[in-house]
Amino acid sequence: MDSPLTRAQYVRWRNAVFAIFLASGVSIATWAARVPDIKLALDIHNAQIGLLLLGMGIASIIGISTGPAVMARTGARRGMLTMMITLAVGLALIGVGTTLLASFPVVVIGLVLFGLGNGSLDVMMNVEATAIEQEAGRTILPLFHAFFSFGTVIGAGVGWAATTWHVSVVLHTSVMALAILIAAFVCIANVPDREAVLDPEASGEKPHWRERMHVALSAWREPRTYALGVVMLGMAFAEGGANDWLALGTAEDHGGGTAMGAAALTVFSVCMTAVRIFGGPLVDRFGRVVVLRVLAAAAASGILLFILAPSLPFVFVGAALWGIGASLGFPLGMSAAADDPTKAAARVSAAATIGYVAFLGGPPILGVISEQIGLLNTLFILVALVVASGLFSGAARPLKEEPETVATK
Repeated sequence: MDSPLTRAQYVRWRNAVFAIFLASGVSIATWAARVPDIKLALDIHNAQIGLLLLGMGIASIIGISTGPAVMARTGARRGMLTMMITLAVGLALIGVGTTLLASFPVVVIGLVLFGLGNGSLDVMMNVEATAIEQEAGRTILPLFHAFFSFGTVIGAGVGWAATTWHVSVVLHTSVMALAILIAAFVCIANVPDREAVLDPEASGEKPHWRERMHVALSAWREPRTYALGVVMLGMAFAEGGANDWLALGTAEDHGGGTAMGAAALTVFSVCMTAVRIFGGPLVDRFGRVVVLRVLAAAAASGILLFILAPSLPFVFVGAALWGIGASLGFPLGMSAAADDPTKAAARVSAAATIGYVAFLGGPPILGVISEQIGLLNTLFILVALVVASGLFSGAARPLKEEPETVATK
């Protein structure tokens, strides 16, 4: 049984996990911002950049898939620390391989560690965030995902400054890796051990890690896991597809050029982040199912408008609706998975695995299909998946009445 927390302990815990989400976003944007410089330094072509991305993507999916096993062995608290160290080492190694060694294999190794660490961390920090939400007794998980978005903005801004001032890749990535390492130890010091996230008990008889592993995998035997997986899969495809293809579709298929493509993606990101910041009270007022269905309708309408838009203003309206609609499917799926605190870690791990595999694997699949039928026609697939997400949203209905707020001492 988890011991009660004081208000101060709860706030430190919540803020620490906010910072972990932020650090994950910063790390991803740091790598992405330096891809052009890495390409020049290694003197490689787009095909080899594709190999780098493939290696990182495979490592991320392995990290996501094995995250529940790691968490069963170590608990979420120690697991998050281990994975933040892993991704920080990988980020620094990317810089070393680029600037000091000019070695493609070293950069690949760095990206594998980076992807593995971030993938596994994604699962664990979401499990931790749902435990915080249960403690709070109100919907706050979307706000954690907003902090991830803030992190990508900060990382991209620092990356732009580093590029503009001609800061070497190794100096940039090493400084950011050091900042993430410091953040990791500071944050974990403020995260309490909780049985709800499979942290081993500090004293007394501890269950064998195989027993915790059995608990972690139990959710895969429940039909509700797969129904929630459909909800999250559709929205993860919508978000990931926008991140990778919305700008290109605006620039090339709608003839807007690269500047308008970047602007349309910005509109999407701002709208999605805004709903994640302010959407929690709406969910508490109207319920998950109603909100998910409305947002699925908004996302489907936005993607359709984007595909069929006769002019650029309609493209931007479509991008805005797309961002609004895709905003809460992923975090609300996590919230629903955590309804039963005794099984929250197992169910959230399973839901996170489905969602993140779709988020990472979906866009490349769309890219392959687009080679055959064109990008805008390919986006009709997203419409179908979002509609399916809306149809399955009844699975997010709470299993029981929401608990009263306990973090008010």
